[in-house]
Amino acid sequence: MSEGTVAAEFARARADLYDLLSRAFDGDTEALAEALETGVFADFAGVFPGAPDTAVLTRTDLDQDALQVGYDNLFVVPGPYYVPPFASGHATEPSEAYDSDAAYHEVGTAGELFGDPAESVAALYDRANFTPERGEGIPDHVAAEFEFMARLAARQATGDSQPSEELLAVQGEMIDHLAWLADFSEAVGSADDAEGVYAAVCSFARAFVAWDREQFDATER
Repeated sequence: MSEGTVAAEFARARADLYDLLSRAFDGDTEALAEALETGVFADFAGVFPGAPDTAVLTRTDLDQDALQVGYDNLFVVPGPYYVPPFASGHATEPSEAYDSDAAYHEVGTAGELFGDPAESVAALYDRANFTPERGEGIPDHVAAEFEFMARLAARQATGDSQPSEELLAVQGEMIDHLAWLADFSEAVGSADDAEGVYAAVCSFARAFVAWDREQFDATER
């Protein structure tokens, strides 16, 4: 197997995993339930360090209705368990010239919807001619960002030659941007204290992105 073929296979595997994570964080409970049942997360977790205990990620006793309730409580309905599923919600500084009337957000503080992180990631989408189909129209929604990473990896997998400098630059900037997953994962871990599935998926995603960044830094920067 040639070096180019190996690289393409690796990129396809990355694309598939990012796509699965995108679907899971977009509320696709069918895709998540299937991944839990087939052990996809557990299989991937053996590849990179820092992945969570895979026992939760192989549960088969949760139906789609239970997963949907958990998803809605965490990522849709403002309330005691709500965690903003977008990067702006975890920013530490208020965005410039922004006023928000969101139920979970206090005016004049950080964490607004469509804040500076949304603007910066939307600029990356424009550079790659990408329009997210997931994430409810919120550019920095975790589902949209993982969808973008899946698309970038897929482009790299199908390229007939070495990826362009611009493609690599966008990937690098996007991976750097995903550092906000650390705060997101910790917040979900604190809120999802019942079933723990989404907390485990968040921890898995955080570990995967950290590993992917290491691979990218070692080969492309």
